[in-house]
Amino acid sequence: MAKHNELGKKGEDLAVNFLLKKGYTIKERNYRFEKAEVDIIAALKDTLAIVEVKTRSTADFGNPQDFVKPKQIQRLVKAVDAYVINNDLDVEVRFDIIAIVRTDKTFKIEHLEDAFYHF
Repeated sequence: MAKHNELGKKGEDLAVNFLLKKGYTIKERNYRFEKAEVDIIAALKDTLAIVEVKTRSTADFGNPQDFVKPKQIQRLVKAVDAYVINNDLDVEVRFDIIAIVRTDKTFKIEHLEDAFYHF
């Protein structure tokens, strides 16, 4: 597996553990719909959190959350609409980003709730 893929997988695992510690239930990982892949679909009470995980080995080139592009957001919204309809869910939907940056041997995790409204 390529180094960037290993880092991405590690980031997603860290994000899942982070969410579980905050009381979320993980509904799906790597949910695919057409051209979209949703990293994590998690639930907390009556809210469905759609989580895009961005992991970087350094912040030298910008914050990880700055790498979520408008086209990707459109695809995620379409995928989540299908997920909610297919599963007949009546929930609030929120789009989050978990930004992870490696610092030496540790990782800094930042959870941005309702992140797409901040672009």
